[in-house]
Amino acid sequence: MQLQKAQRKRAKIRMALQGPSGSGKTYSSLLLAFGLCGNYNKVAVIDTENHSADLYAHLGDYNVLTLKAPYNPERYMEALATCEKAGMEVIIIDSISHEWDNLLDYHSSLPGNSFTNWGKITPRHNEFVQRILQSPCHIIATLRTKQDYVLNEKNGKMVPEKVGLKAVQRDGLDYEFTLVFDLDIKNYASASKDRTGLFFAKPEQKISPETGITIRKWCESGQEITADDITARINDSQSIGELLELYKHYPQFNAALQPEFENRKRQILIGKEVTAQLATQQISNNGKHE
Repeated sequence: MQLQKAQRKRAKIRMALQGPSGSGKTYSSLLLAFGLCGNYNKVAVIDTENHSADLYAHLGDYNVLTLKAPYNPERYMEALATCEKAGMEVIIIDSISHEWDNLLDYHSSLPGNSFTNWGKITPRHNEFVQRILQSPCHIIATLRTKQDYVLNEKNGKMVPEKVGLKAVQRDGLDYEFTLVFDLDIKNYASASKDRTGLFFAKPEQKISPETGITIRKWCESGQEITADDITARINDSQSIGELLELYKHYPQFNAALQPEFENRKRQILIGKEVTAQLATQQISNNGKHE
């Protein structure tokens, strides 16, 4: 273990736009994307909203990948990979609410204990989230919102009261994003989460390409990523899948860090073997005690 001075590295933005229908999520995302890269040819929209992305074709020659049901995490991840291989710089996922709806429907269809069945859901959702976070592209995700209510006691009766808009996704997902904009029905945006510090406590605004340019400058103002940074991430990897994503996303370090990749791969595989042996031994011991 070693202490070191904190440094912000150059990064790709992980941004979410959430709001009700008609709040301008798709349109605002496209304006942001243009500001981030300055070229609509380098922008892709993963469209789950019934071709809504095609409505703004007058803005420029951006790319659209129409995603149809089932909206499971694996299909989203496949769509992300397609956009990345095509050389896109900004990927808009419009929207990720369908992913969570799909998992909820799947969960409700499973027989047996509802609580234990979440063990079949959570790993798939977590893999989807990690895939977004590890993408080499700027990511803009949109989320649908609905009115949320709580029950409060009034005059001895439990009465529902509005408490604001709630995103249609798993609770806590907003913590994974660097920046979250809330859009109202008049298309005004305010930052409900902002790790950049660019929009915190600022008046609501209409999103424009200039907003994207501001975010891009923030992304590019950090320090260059070094081999030491990747080595630390290799050592923190908990699965072969995570190692593979690092290997693919930072090819400039592959030759120099090949020994580190191979060593961590062996450690993970050995760990799996030990876990399997312990599980087998436990089953065997339980059988002897019965």
